[in-house]
Amino acid sequence: MLEQLREALRALRTGAVHSSERRPMIASMRDTLVQARVGLGDLRTALESTRARLAAERRELDTVRRRKGLAAGINDAETVTIAERYEAQHAQRVTVLEQKIAAQEAELAMAERDVDEMTAELKLAAAGIDSVPSAPDPGGPGSVDPDVEHLQQELDSLARAQRRAATEADAEAKLAALKRRMEK
Repeated sequence: MLEQLREALRALRTGAVHSSERRPMIASMRDTLVQARVGLGDLRTALESTRARLAAERRELDTVRRRKGLAAGINDAETVTIAERYEAQHAQRVTVLEQKIAAQEAELAMAERDVDEMTAELKLAAAGIDSVPSAPDPGGPGSVDPDVEHLQQELDSLARAQRRAATEADAEAKLAALKRRMEK
């Protein structure tokens, strides 16, 4: 998706796009960029979810180790054997989740760089900088492009919705953890 956006930006900069096609093309590119930003939100949400799962797995691992120690203290070999098996499973899950988080963080960082780069290029293309001269701005110097303003409002709205969803997900994770602790 972002590669197509890059190609379209190159076409705008090199003058390969007729001036009558500029505005619809830029509007389409803005929509693509909004979708990419929503995708960033999805990546962040998935990362937070994985972090919550890792925290839960670490708690389970600690619990199993504590129980194993208690069983060893009373010489309950059968419980120690079972606890060792679960300890190995939880330790393996912790390792896999740590690797997954590292991969998700790298993917998110790369996507953020791409989106930031595309945003900057789109702003230049929308302003007509580094491209074929376009028709004069009807608002004159200092006027704000309504498309840019609308895009900024939409992005702000998406950011608020994303923060709200992250807060709700965090609260739900904490509630679930509290419920698990209450069951023990």
